[in-house]
Amino acid sequence: MVYHFRARPEVGDYTIYMGFDKYENEDLIRYGFPEDIWFHVDKLSSAHVYLRLQKGETMDSIPPEILEDCAQLVKANSIQGNKLNNLDVVYTPWTNLKKTPSMDVGQVGFHNSKLVRTTRVEKRINEIVNRLNKTKIERRPDLKAEKEQYNAAERSERKAQLREKKRREEMERAEKERLADIRSYRGLMVSERMTSNKDIAATGKSLQEMEDDFM
Repeated sequence: MVYHFRARPEVGDYTIYMGFDKYENEDLIRYGFPEDIWFHVDKLSSAHVYLRLQKGETMDSIPPEILEDCAQLVKANSIQGNKLNNLDVVYTPWTNLKKTPSMDVGQVGFHNSKLVRTTRVEKRINEIVNRLNKTKIERRPDLKAEKEQYNAAERSERKAQLREKKRREEMERAEKERLADIRSYRGLMVSERMTSNKDIAATGKSLQEMEDDFM
């Protein structure tokens, strides 16, 4: 089971979600999206909360209000952390999560510690937690199927981008050839005109005399 929450709609269309238990967290770790940002109470047990960003957004562009929603939700879903003030919540891109065979169920590490951010939560704000809980929806998604569908869409988009790139390159090549042909034609015309002028000079006659001879 996965719980979905709606963040502040006035800030943007963001979805926050978390697993029901540590076993559900394993699937979320395995089948996350590159746009997902993972949140957890630092050094304490807590829920794994994810924020799904829009394409093109980064962890450092998360609006402060959305960051606060995620941090409050993580704190509220930590047995120990919910009782404490002034605790830290860490967050990092899903792609930075590291899972090894020796780790316990639900446990993760990081590939790069430099990609881990920290935000301080001074205290629980019930107004925020209650607002989020009112939007909570329970889902039983097929996470594997959703990830496969995502990957298929990504492959299709990359193929479309490659086709478009190839089309532009072909157009640029054709335009270069057209311009080269024009330059070659103009060069030929200049050469022919120069040859004609030499022929006239070789006769010893003026242009008017040659026109009279032609008539």
